[in-house]
Amino acid sequence: MAEYKKPSDDEIRQRLTPDQYQITQCSNTELPFQNAYWNNKRPGIYVDVVSGEPLFSSLEKYDSGTGWPSFFKPLEKANLTFHIDREMGIERTEVRSRNADSHLGHVFDDGPEPTGKRFCMNSGALRFIPVENMEAEGYGKFLSLFDKPEADKGSVKKVP
Repeated sequence: MAEYKKPSDDEIRQRLTPDQYQITQCSNTELPFQNAYWNNKRPGIYVDVVSGEPLFSSLEKYDSGTGWPSFFKPLEKANLTFHIDREMGIERTEVRSRNADSHLGHVFDDGPEPTGKRFCMNSGALRFIPVENMEAEGYGKFLSLFDKPEADKGSVKKVP
């Protein structure tokens, strides 16, 4: 099993763009519809841009109409932590990565079945690994998810 950990702040600053740093380390939010993955339809997984922790799969990604990548469930729930966020004058649930403590986004209770959840994530906190690269990048254990006949092979679903 891979070990995921948070690098030093200097290392993080060297590896990430200024926007990625502001999102993951300072809890900023990127603009909707102007980010890398809001409309990504390729099959694969999304990992923490800081630590590489596996977080979400394209199989649970859907078009929420918000302009951010949205998922109805995590790939590895154990890699997420949840915190109350009152920064915007309302109470929301912030989602962070467990090992790197990266700010990822928020989860809401207005998502589709079967979970009713909408994990609304910042693209800048994620790195997408397409199916064809998963084995080479150490995420081969998730390949079987994409072999299931009922799997939609990762295309984004539009949910009313």
